[in-house]
Amino acid sequence: MNGRSTLNRLLLAISGLVLLGGGLLILTAGLDVYRRLHVALPAGWPLTTSDDVLLSNADRTRWSDQGWWWWPAVIAALTLATVLALLWLLAQFRRHRAGSVHLGGTPPPDGVELRGSALGEAVAAEAGALPGVARAGAHMTGRPAHPRLDVAVTLTDHATPAPALQALCRGPVAHARECTGLTELPTRARFDVDRHKARRAE
Repeated sequence: MNGRSTLNRLLLAISGLVLLGGGLLILTAGLDVYRRLHVALPAGWPLTTSDDVLLSNADRTRWSDQGWWWWPAVIAALTLATVLALLWLLAQFRRHRAGSVHLGGTPPPDGVELRGSALGEAVAAEAGALPGVARAGAHMTGRPAHPRLDVAVTLTDHATPAPALQALCRGPVAHARECTGLTELPTRARFDVDRHKARRAE
């Protein structure tokens, strides 16, 4: 699991816990569970009965008396949180491409590195020459020490995916692993079929 996945899962877990806690708090107050179970709540506990509201008139008045800066600060904080959430959402659709790949393991011997674009072009060129492949594209993702290979293969209309996948694994992917000296090179292959025009029978 990379750092990006860990951060995503952590943020999702925190957001889920906050939403779950808030939902349970509102549901418990709405169903008047505390009174039915005779639960003694500490002073200041929010939403103790079904008649309670999240922000009472007294609370609004008390916070308004803090000064003119209070509500602009709240609005600015909420705006910043919204912008950060949108940036995080957009980052999920952006693939990070590896600028270089360490050759020979980590750390690379003598600081030798290979440009990720060059390796992707080599894999794409070799994959495009395989039988049944109309065209292919490839690029490296991940970090230089732990790269991943993404390959997009477009098959001809008469080709079958199974032989093309075997040829891809035994050919371009195996050669990329050998030339980089990496013991592992996670690869994701996406197959598509080339569009062809319908033939008219005469």
